[in-house]
Amino acid sequence: MACKNNTEVIQFILEGLSKNRDIKAKIFIIFSIVYGATLLGNSILVLLTRTDHELSTPMYFFLCNLSLLDISFTSVTVPNMLRNIYTNNTSISYTGCFTQLYFFHFLGSSECFLLAIMSVDRYVAICQPLRYSHLMNASVCVKMALSCWIGGMLFSCSHTFLTLSLFFCSSNIINHFFCDIPPLLQVSSTDTHKNILEIFIFGGSVAGGCFLLTLISYIFIISSILQINTSKGKSKAFSTCTSHLLVVCIFFGTILFMYLRPTSAYSLENDKLFCVFYNIFTPMLNPVIYSFRNKEVKGAVKRLGRKIIAYFR
Repeated sequence: MACKNNTEVIQFILEGLSKNRDIKAKIFIIFSIVYGATLLGNSILVLLTRTDHELSTPMYFFLCNLSLLDISFTSVTVPNMLRNIYTNNTSISYTGCFTQLYFFHFLGSSECFLLAIMSVDRYVAICQPLRYSHLMNASVCVKMALSCWIGGMLFSCSHTFLTLSLFFCSSNIINHFFCDIPPLLQVSSTDTHKNILEIFIFGGSVAGGCFLLTLISYIFIISSILQINTSKGKSKAFSTCTSHLLVVCIFFGTILFMYLRPTSAYSLENDKLFCVFYNIFTPMLNPVIYSFRNKEVKGAVKRLGRKIIAYFR
């Protein structure tokens, strides 16, 4: 039912992670550093994958898309949160709130799709090596990456439009540091059972489906690796998958816990900590994870460094 006497809210107040001034100051410093590192690390990966000819492979094409998603994903929430802390103004307009919600789920679900696609790429590379260049040609890779972005866009539309149908009359204080569906459901004045059911159905279909596809791909991958006779061959095959598998476990683990658990286990305070982890720290860790044991990326960094030094000489 619509709000009576025109009492529907026109803006929201974001409570943030803490009300303590000292803690907020520390949060501002830490998250500013983390955000800067995220932008730098992922930008370097994008630069390397687009300019170094030795990284012109499907795996690095998808990694470039992942870095672009990570930059965008964390930029949806962190700059606004830092601005709120710095200005001590935690208000966000109704339109701004739902715009943030839309892009958060658009980019987050696109990353789910992309991680699943990357697992398929690893499956073809290891289980179908002779057909890899044919199956994963440039045209196919572009279409697969584009489908991830479009799929995320459509998925986010369904979430956003259903949340827009809610009315907010009694309270506009959101116990979170950005606009997300669960905290908005907490302050809604209308029945939210349909929204909760939608989160389980659609959210479970996307996150669970992508995770299942990734799991099946890795079952076949590990099975193929175990059939390799030499230990050197097994080690090389495993090294191409460990980085992606680690990113998948971190990302899907937190996503599945966040949105697919019983409502009785729901806690906004715990959710804020999990959001900090997968929305702020994970995008920073991805470039580190993918480059730490990757000789090709290390080699590309060295070549880029030599070019920069030669340019300034």
